Amino acid sequence: MVIDGIRYALALIAVGLVAFYLGGPLWTIPEVLLAAFVLYFFRDPNRTPPAGALVVSPADGKVVDVKECDYEGRRVWKISIFLNIFNVHVNRSPIAGVVRDVKYSPGKFLVASRAEASFENEQNTVVVDGERFSVTYKQIAGLIARRIVCTKKVGDRVGIGERVGLIKFGSRVDLFLPLNLRPAIAVGDHVCAGETVLAVPAANDNLLTNYPPGTEPLVNRTPVKG
Repeated sequence: MVIDGIRYALALIAVGLVAFYLGGPLWTIPEVLLAAFVLYFFRDPNRTPPAGALVVSPADGKVVDVKECDYEGRRVWKISIFLNIFNVHVNRSPIAGVVRDVKYSPGKFLVASRAEASFENEQNTVVVDGERFSVTYKQIAGLIARRIVCTKKVGDRVGIGERVGLIKFGSRVDLFLPLNLRPAIAVGDHVCAGETVLAVPAANDNLLTNYPPGTEPLVNRTPVKG
């Protein structure tokens, strides 16, 4: 359980007690229901990355975009994950490595499932340097999400699947990967932070000679280039 959830739930229960004192038991129902939802929303289950995983999902949710694109002057894979209010919102590091950069950017609060949200919404961009390559991921606020939490700073070492932050309520996470990796998921797939393998080495790359079971490149699920 994320500590913020306990704080919000206690505040709602306190309001409910006041409502009970002033108006009776029926007036406490909304506060109790909201407190229960808040505790559910801020759940934080343990996750174990698959043995040999190269890149795991940084967030729970639905994959809404998988494509090649230009990002900061280089060609990369972009994978976008939309989190609705019923998903776990704790974010996890997609690879093991050292945090090289953390940058917060203010912005709009468009619906996070829209493509424009990737660049126009409030967001926090984190770069992690791994042993073989670097990845960039963005924690992006949505229509309801108004607070992005990043618990890591430049120079911190993170493990694959380690907790790195939180986005409160509906939101989006974008991941940018080098082209010598190949996405192992497709648009419409549902992923779990710290557990779902998102990418593996391309068939002609020697980043990893022995693929983890079930994570071989998916030759029949080629993402759209755009």
